[in-house]
Amino acid sequence: MADAEESQDDKPRGIWATVSDPFMGVFEMVGSVLALTGETLVWLIRPPFRFGQFLLAMEFIGVQSVFIVALTGVFSGMVLALQGFDLLQRFGSEDALGTAAALALLKELGPVITALLFAGRAGTSLTSEIGLMRATDQLTAMEMMAVDPLRYVAAPRFLGGVVAMPLLAGVFSIIGLFGAQLVGVKLLGVDRGSFWSQMQSAVELKDVVEGVVKSAVFGLACSLIAVYEGYHAEPTAAGVGLATTRTVVASSVLILLLDYVLTACFL
Repeated sequence: MADAEESQDDKPRGIWATVSDPFMGVFEMVGSVLALTGETLVWLIRPPFRFGQFLLAMEFIGVQSVFIVALTGVFSGMVLALQGFDLLQRFGSEDALGTAAALALLKELGPVITALLFAGRAGTSLTSEIGLMRATDQLTAMEMMAVDPLRYVAAPRFLGGVVAMPLLAGVFSIIGLFGAQLVGVKLLGVDRGSFWSQMQSAVELKDVVEGVVKSAVFGLACSLIAVYEGYHAEPTAAGVGLATTRTVVASSVLILLLDYVLTACFL
């Protein structure tokens, strides 16, 4: 009889736990992310500054990503020119190809595709690197030596990602414009003067600012996710691999979500 009463008491608690546990997990994760963000930002403004670690992060995140970003940018620009020319030709506006390519690259394709490339290359590398440091007890050893891992490991890599993203997006847009010009002028016969002059007259400073702001926000989000997942990865090979996967998925979804929000704000 007592067992039956206990089972009846446990049933409501089991239902409540089933409903509340996912929400509690989300709240705990959000709190953990905010705490990590706050501590990281504090270490960015408190001396001594780790310029050496920051430069190493910039070299790894930025310089080593230039080739893949530029290669993707030139082909994106070439495809954009083909598709844009086909569309504009229906309205007799082929000379506006330069304007269409510039606005698309500066405001959308440049920041978004660069951020996705960043998440797939640099973000996963940062997560696996920090996760491996967690698995091999390097972060624990730093704490035992009174060295804050967030200060020495997380903060320089976080800042490096935030600074490198707008620069990489700029490289993507510039190379993409030359790819669009190559196809539009050389292959499709658009007048070179019209291509560049209409682009210069139509593109305004606010269009450039929109692309820079988007790429900076994407860099902040992707860097934060990469550092967070690596820092809180399970200290096993499977745990590091799972954290790397979560980095790519979460970064990609968040990039598209933030892109919509920022686009709505700039309109």
